[in-house]
Amino acid sequence: MSPLPTATLRTHRTVLGPLSLAATDDALVLCAFDEPEQAQARLARGKLAAVEGGGANLAQRRLVDEARRELDAYLDGRSRAFTVASDLRLATPFSRATVARLGELLPYGSTATYGELASLLGRPRAARAVGTALGANPLCVVLPCHRVVGAGGRLTGYAGGVTAKRYLLDLESERAEAS
Repeated sequence: MSPLPTATLRTHRTVLGPLSLAATDDALVLCAFDEPEQAQARLARGKLAAVEGGGANLAQRRLVDEARRELDAYLDGRSRAFTVASDLRLATPFSRATVARLGELLPYGSTATYGELASLLGRPRAARAVGTALGANPLCVVLPCHRVVGAGGRLTGYAGGVTAKRYLLDLESERAEAS
């Protein structure tokens, strides 16, 4: 039996709180509000072995560093998009199909309800399933599930909590208006 492929796992402190970041040799696979133990378990379910610190190779460290720089620029309002290579291998097929299109369907500064997003995805009766898929988003912030709100614009269901969701929506709203 061959060993599992590895992913470096690091915690990145942000204005939203700590984010667990993990990258393989090729892509960022995790940007989540998970505690390190939760992140390790998520990687293991995706058939990846977590390595920390000196165990990571240069390609993995570079990808995590790139993600950190892009997150900082985004959260400081200096950037509106992420270019770091990403991989949704930790998502279920439905979650993958849902979160992969978020940036396309909900551009920077916009929001939609779970029902509206379900309709945009061609699944108008799947608002709850869409909510579940967004809750499992392995690339929070990078793939903007924070742009999805409850009916009537209520802030609901975000892995980082309502305060983090409000911060992100306010940041994007202010920056979008300034353009």
